[in-house]
Amino acid sequence: DKAVCPVNVMGATKSVAELLAQAAQCRYPRTSYLAVRFGNVLGSSGSIVPLFERQLREGRPLTVTHPDIERFFMTVCEAVQLILQSSSSALETETQRGSIFVLDMGNPVRIVDLARRMITLYGLEPDEDVPIEFVGLRPGEKLYEELFDICEEQIESGIEGIFEARSRP
Repeated sequence: DKAVCPVNVMGATKSVAELLAQAAQCRYPRTSYLAVRFGNVLGSSGSIVPLFERQLREGRPLTVTHPDIERFFMTVCEAVQLILQSSSSALETETQRGSIFVLDMGNPVRIVDLARRMITLYGLEPDEDVPIEFVGLRPGEKLYEELFDICEEQIESGIEGIFEARSRP
């Protein structure tokens, strides 16, 4: 998700990695290269959910960078399935090599809404029992994530729930 219109070094390196996979496919056509674009994997290192859980356990306010910030989420199982199904399909069919696969993650989730839900799941009242503090965007952080670049078309991949980002040169 951060490879699309990158605004920081991490996003730029992800974008370059996708371009390298596509370039390698052109140079070495007998080998299949593909890439997958992840959303935020729930419970993974750096995920917001463990941070919120820790803040709730410690009785601290939940910290959210901005009231309008949104993210796409996927489970660990969905991330694994994206990799396995994409690579399996690419090997079984003559998928355009150098493809970029993207899981259909539905609509993005506002982080403040996730914070409110987690507070409620702990049996507490948002803003009464547990405040939510807005701490401001960090340098290089976007309000909204994008899954497809303006120079790409979103097409059906032939795999249920997975799209393909195809470059339009």
